[in-house]
Amino acid sequence: MVKRLKRQYPAVATVTGAQHIDMVEDIFSTIPGHYDFLNHLMSLSLDRGWRAFAVKKMRFFRMHRFLDIATGTGDLAIAAARAYPAIQVTGLDFAREMMAVGTDKINRRRLNDRIAFLQGDAMQIPLPDRSVDVSAVAFGIRNMPDRKKALKEMRRVTTPGGQVMVLEMNFPRQVWWVGGYRLYLRYIMPRLAAAFTKNPAAYRYLGDSIMNFPQPDAFARLMREVGLKNIVQYPLTLGTTYLHVGERPDG
Repeated sequence: MVKRLKRQYPAVATVTGAQHIDMVEDIFSTIPGHYDFLNHLMSLSLDRGWRAFAVKKMRFFRMHRFLDIATGTGDLAIAAARAYPAIQVTGLDFAREMMAVGTDKINRRRLNDRIAFLQGDAMQIPLPDRSVDVSAVAFGIRNMPDRKKALKEMRRVTTPGGQVMVLEMNFPRQVWWVGGYRLYLRYIMPRLAAAFTKNPAAYRYLGDSIMNFPQPDAFARLMREVGLKNIVQYPLTLGTTYLHVGERPDG
């Protein structure tokens, strides 16, 4: 039987940036053990296909380097390294507990010579300007209180002509879909998680964060505001997930 932590997190819309950071740090320090399993369970393994789709859209043409921000346990980093044998990958995350699980995974797959994990803040990326062809974040930017700053940092470290990619959950607004999806995020997902994780409140937060994430048109505006161009958005699985891709212009 899972020994549960008694956690309660305030609604995302009510917290300050500092409070949001504290919440996310607490959440991801308590859920690494079953994180991958629950991702696959709750998405019916669709998350694997979403990452694979993002990897297929990547272009490596100059630096042959990929930055995976909020890498967690490294699933996107691993998928990219497998798909592009010539690239080097950096996985950035603040949570050592998550990266420890990821380190075991890359060692088992013998990718430790091509994937390096780095502890750090997505809003102050510890990499030089123009040092990667692709910077991406999968299911992590909604946990960042200053998304604009994170996108600016992603643009900074990406070489001109390179890609900034965001793979993120979305809350569709179609009338026929809203009620059922809200029910799933608010009630079904946390109850499923409670059987496997010591911190089921983390999954109530995750559902809330999805419902409060900007809609695709608003997020595209944000990407343009930080200086990205040629924005393309790909809706996946009835619009429950989007891949947002922007290009860093010259200069």
